[in-house]
Amino acid sequence: MFMTDRTMGPAELAQAAEERGFSSLYLPEHTHIPVSRRTPSPTGGAELADEYRRTLDPFVALAAAAACTNRITLGTGVCVLAQHEPIVTAKTIATLDTLSRGRFVLGIGFGWNVEEMEDHGIDVPRRRELVREHVLAMRRLWVDDVASFDGEFVRFEPSWAWPKPVQRPGPPVLIGGAPGPKLFAAIGEYADGWIPIGGGGVRAALPDLHRAAEAVGRDPATLRVVPFGVLPDPGKLDYYASLGIDEVVLRIPAGPTDAVLPVLDEQAKFVEA
Repeated sequence: MFMTDRTMGPAELAQAAEERGFSSLYLPEHTHIPVSRRTPSPTGGAELADEYRRTLDPFVALAAAAACTNRITLGTGVCVLAQHEPIVTAKTIATLDTLSRGRFVLGIGFGWNVEEMEDHGIDVPRRRELVREHVLAMRRLWVDDVASFDGEFVRFEPSWAWPKPVQRPGPPVLIGGAPGPKLFAAIGEYADGWIPIGGGGVRAALPDLHRAAEAVGRDPATLRVVPFGVLPDPGKLDYYASLGIDEVVLRIPAGPTDAVLPVLDEQAKFVEA
């Protein structure tokens, strides 16, 4: 859900989802949206939908959700990780995983809005390399009692950083994006799975994802595939299950409570089935 200051709030939505048997709740982010549309809308329209410019901070929102739930997984879907300083973000994530008792999932993307990334001082053509170092550096802070990192973009001297995440060696990292050699090589090297946006073309892409894992000595069966933005029907969900996919993220409207709850009630039928 594109959660904003005008939609159903995180605590209420997480409680409603947990009560209806859903397994997870994911929230996206944009730090800000420059007025320029030099970068075309990813949805194909001339303008971005209002919710893009009004998204809540996902980590704060998910902390509110964690405080009033017990079971549901809470994730970013997706966090534009290049726009986050890694030392501070590692502590934020470790704290959220601690307070939620190990229920956090870090869904990340490389970013599409050039103006937004440039405002953060990012060299946009090299954002994939930047994201890679951010993940690797955060993992050091999550795992090592005395952590250090010496990369091109991230450097810090031997340091203490607690809390450590409940999940070891850290929360799962899933990378969102269209299938391709660069994405799958990144997942194989430093992530735990793939978020296909929209869910189309998954069957055809899975062999390439598996080969990318095998190329670095990883078991493809350990990678998670979590399609996002799916409009459900029984046949589609059965199809994903036949591919070994056991989590599908359904689309929820960015609206107030009275608009969202009927959709949750309708989609809960698939959970019950």
